[in-house]
Amino acid sequence: MYIGQVSGTVVATIHQETFDRHKLLLVDKLDLNGRATGYYDIAVDVVQAGVGDVVLVLDEGNSARQIIGKEPDGAIRAVIVGVVDEISVVSSQKSE
Repeated sequence: MYIGQVSGTVVATIHQETFDRHKLLLVDKLDLNGRATGYYDIAVDVVQAGVGDVVLVLDEGNSARQIIGKEPDGAIRAVIVGVVDEISVVSSQKSE
């Protein structure tokens, strides 16, 4: 699971039925400082996210297929499971 930012949509002329009624979005993975890492996934959208949204992505195939209801079959690896409103990172470094 990771936090990412939706950077675009994916359009296909031929669809596999697993993706019926779901958008495919291009998601850039973010680091702890909120910057894009250059790594991305094409994720199935189940929360109506849009371009620019910061999202929570489940990127484990079996769990993703269960959310869509296509387990054990289906060609799904990543699914957007939430839109992130706020991120708070607490530093674990101790000052000496």
